[in-house]
Parts: sequence; structure tokens; C-alpha cells
Amino acid sequence: MLFDSGNGCGAHFVEHRTMALSDLAIRNAKAREKSYKIGDSLGLFLQVQPTGSKLWRFKYRFEGLEKKLGLGIYPSVGLAEARKRRDQARELIAAGSDPSRERRREKLRRQELAGNSFALLAAEYCKKRKGDGYKPWAPATAERCEHLLSLVSVSIGRMAIADIEPADVLAAVRKIERRGKLESARRALQLAGSVFRFAVATARLRSDPTRDLRGALASPKVTHYGAITEAHKVGKLLRDIDSYQGVGVARLALKVAPHVFVRPGELRQALWSEIDLEGALWVIPAERMKVRKAHHVPLSNQVVDLLKDVRSLSGPKGYVFPSVRSRARPMSENTINGALRRLGYATDEMTGHGFRAMASTLLNESGKWSPDAIERALAHGDVSKVRAAYHRGAHWNERVEMAQWWSNYLDALREQRDSVILPEHWHD
Repeated sequence: MLFDSGNGCGAHFVEHRTMALSDLAIRNAKAREKSYKIGDSLGLFLQVQPTGSKLWRFKYRFEGLEKKLGLGIYPSVGLAEARKRRDQARELIAAGSDPSRERRREKLRRQELAGNSFALLAAEYCKKRKGDGYKPWAPATAERCEHLLSLVSVSIGRMAIADIEPADVLAAVRKIERRGKLESARRALQLAGSVFRFAVATARLRSDPTRDLRGALASPKVTHYGAITEAHKVGKLLRDIDSYQGVGVARLALKVAPHVFVRPGELRQALWSEIDLEGALWVIPAERMKVRKAHHVPLSNQVVDLLKDVRSLSGPKGYVFPSVRSRARPMSENTINGALRRLGYATDEMTGHGFRAMASTLLNESGKWSPDAIERALAHGDVSKVRAAYHRGAHWNERVEMAQWWSNYLDALREQRDSVILPEHWHD
């Protein structure tokens, strides 16, 4: 039987009351001037529009109110699927949930997840680590980590964090591995895992997809920084450095490096505001130190003279060793190593980091200085917090004396061409 029903709001439907629907009845339902409904069962009906489109609807009551829930468009959603969706909605009602409300919540959740791409989560994680009050990333560490995560983001950066599978992450890091960058691939996988665990901790992901990828990448060969630690070879190295014809600032940085034996990143990012030439002191702020403690470097007379030469080129403000392209940036992390390569020293022979091993070895072999003073000069962290607190201001006078002795000793090595000078045989 056909009848016209109105709801007083200008919307009119023609209802066709009949038995449960069939696929044939749905296909034969033709468009009319007004929308009409064909009922199925248990609140499910098909609404036929004047345009000919056929929409599945589910009518139900919740908390005393009559509501309708869209279940899809025919024929994309067939009769069997429409009934399945109706039954799922009825189960929610039986459990005390409103299907319409749950639909809205799910839509909002998906929109939020879609906005949480890997690239955005990676950027948020890096920002957190750089500002972490307990142990923030040093600038050099942040730069390296952001670069590695950008390599991963080439493949999965635009993907929603919740949609990323282990296979997606593995494919991304294997692109790095195939270029022979085994250590970079391993570190990139670790960083990606940190991003996923950050997403879990902030309730935007249920589990870390990298947790089962351990052992999937080739293990890099463990190598140590190339370092020259034999006295006669150190002398030759210093003479070679004197002959280096590179750009002024780079040449002077190479000359300063063996005297101060700080980490390469600490040297290249040095600022004039940190250096007191009158007081012969360089204070590296905690945020740039690996151990997150300010490091005081006593400057020998030789280093002060070298820095005065540098100041005539780059001072008195900004970076001590600026980039050749822009004074707003420090020199490249490859500058020192590149200079050593041009001087003929292979990576396994000598590196910018190797000046630290050189100083550690020869200072300890000299027998003149306490191991604690040498460790403080190298800015190695103390495992014991009590020991670290005790030694924070200790050995300073010894370190000042040691800095001058070390520079004098390097000068002596550089000047000796035919004989080997051992530290224990050399005196002030």
C-alpha cells in the first residue's frame, strides 16, 4: 500500500510497506518525483531519490529519540552488506552505544590519524628531543638525526602513522642500506622506532611496527676513528698541516685542532662569545657537549696566538670558523677530514676525531699528568654522579699547566725531523 507522510518540516516521503527486500526488487525500484522508502526488516530501508540514487538507511531509537544512520549507497553496498551493517549497529545499541555518535567519533579519529603522518610525528619528536630538559640533543646530534629521519620520510613521510606496517619501514631503511650506508641504515631504523614509540606514548599509535625488525639489516663493520699516536708520526703530521694551502679559516682550524683536542663538532661550532683570549679560556656551553655539561678549555699561548689570527679573518662575533659560503653557518663537518684527505691521510690513518686519541695516548704515556686530569680535559663523562660532582672543579690548575705543556710538546715534535721524541724524555 502506498501513502504520503509528512513530518511538518517540508520533507515528504512515500513509504512502500512490503516484505523483506530482494535484490530483484531493489534493481526494479525506479525513481519518482519524490523520494520514497522501501522497507526491509529490523529498521533497515532503502531510500530511492528522484535522481535515481538508492541510499541505505537504518532507523532506530536511542534514549527515547528516533534516529537514522546512513549505511552506504547501492549498488556499492549490496543487500547482504547493508544487513550486516544494520546488525552491527544493533549490537552497539544493545551495548548502550549510539551508532551515530560512534560514527562521528570514528570519523574524527580517522581525520586525526590522517593528520598524524610519519613526517609530522618525526618533526614533533625531534623538537621534543632538542628541548628535553634532562638530556637534550646537541646541535650536531639533532642535525644528524633529522637528516636520517628525512631519508626514511622519503618513503613513508606522508603515510598516516597508524597505517605504516613493518614492511613499509623495512623498505625505507633498505634504500639507505643498498647505498652501502650500513651504519646509517641501522641508526635510521633505531630513530624511526623512537618516533613510533613516541606516537605510542602520546596515544596516537597502539604499537611500534619496528619492534620485530631487529636483525633485518646487515650489521656494519665496527671501525675506530683513524688516529696517529706515535710521536714521530705526530711530528710529520704537524709539519704536513703547516704546509696545508687551504682556505684561511680551514687551515687555522686544522692547526688549532691538535692543541685543544675537543670533538670536531665542538670545534667547528665554536663562537667568539665563548672565547676569552685575555683570560686564555674557552667555555663550551652544556647544550653543545655530549655529556651535557659546560666544558672549560684552557688555552695555551700557541692557541691564543692562532685564535688571534683567526679573529682577523672571522671575528669578533659569530662563528670562530664560519662556512666559506655563509658566515651565519659554521664550517662543514667534513672540513677537517677533507683537509686531512688532501694531505694524503686515509680515513683509517687520521681523522678530526683522532686528535683526541692522539692527545689521550701521549699525555697518558708521558706519566706527567693524573688520569683524572686527562679525562677532564677530554670531557669524558663520569659514570658515578658522586665522582662527577667531586671532580667538576678539580684538576683545573693541573689542566692549565697540561695545556701549555701539550702545545710545547707538539711544537717540539714538529721541529724534530730525524729523531723520535718520547714524552717521558721531553722536559719543559
